[in-house]
Amino acid sequence: MLQRMLGAATFKVTTYEEVEADTTATTQAVLVVVLVAIATGLGMSTSKEIWGTAVGVVVALVGWGLWAWITYIIGTTLFKTSATQANWAQLARTTGFAQSPGVLNIVGLATFGSEFLLSIVSLVTFVWTVAAMVVAVRQALDYRSTGQAIKVVLVAAIPYFVLIVAIAVLLPEA
Repeated sequence: MLQRMLGAATFKVTTYEEVEADTTATTQAVLVVVLVAIATGLGMSTSKEIWGTAVGVVVALVGWGLWAWITYIIGTTLFKTSATQANWAQLARTTGFAQSPGVLNIVGLATFGSEFLLSIVSLVTFVWTVAAMVVAVRQALDYRSTGQAIKVVLVAAIPYFVLIVAIAVLLPEA
């Protein structure tokens, strides 16, 4: 799993193809999402409460499922090409592994409360994760063009963020 996370984080096409094809890798993808959520919860929180981290893990898992589903729908309908062949599970696995750079959010613990440094860590891991997401989507949807994958990621981000904000508003304060 660690090798796959490293491959995903370094944009290795072969890693994404391997994960897409390996139906047993869904559990590993779930573990990646959980590890990233825990690293983010610990690295980004000022209060290291277990409740906040637990809620973060649940929200991350729900968010990942939604993101994969929305990306699947948009990628196989609005932006389908003649080569597009995919199912939700393939997108779930590849997008789960695409979140691998997020484990670096744990570095937030070493920012010593500096909001500026914490913002830098967060921005770097976010941009890195989005770039990995583009590769994941390109491979899972069998696109020949990275531009096509970028369009899917950007269009899918709109309903995804609306849903995540709605969930955040509905969650009780931790």
